[in-house]
Amino acid sequence: MRRTNFDRYLEEQLRDRDFAQRFKQAGEAWDVSLQIAQLRERAGLSQRELATRLKTTQQQISRLESPGYEGHSLSMLRRVARVLNAQVRVIFERQGKPATSRVSERPGKYRVKRRQLR
Repeated sequence: MRRTNFDRYLEEQLRDRDFAQRFKQAGEAWDVSLQIAQLRERAGLSQRELATRLKTTQQQISRLESPGYEGHSLSMLRRVARVLNAQVRVIFERQGKPATSRVSERPGKYRVKRRQLR
């Protein structure tokens, strides 16, 4: 495969640690955005229809599906996942080493012991 000028330019820019970090973060936001849009489309919903089900605006759904948006809250992602019959997984990986184990967020049962006041 022949390398383009952009490929060479990007390779050069990625040598800068700050740029590489920002590039990686943008890719993570891009992934979230694409997944939301794909799930919504598979469910056969428009942005407006999804917004109605979430009791929010079409503009908010558009924002969530925008690759440049990085303000995704976990609570909103959970709401979207619930409506689209999906599950949110948050994965933390050590930097610089391949992940050998993953931790994902799953709905858990929380038990709280209540004490009676005397």
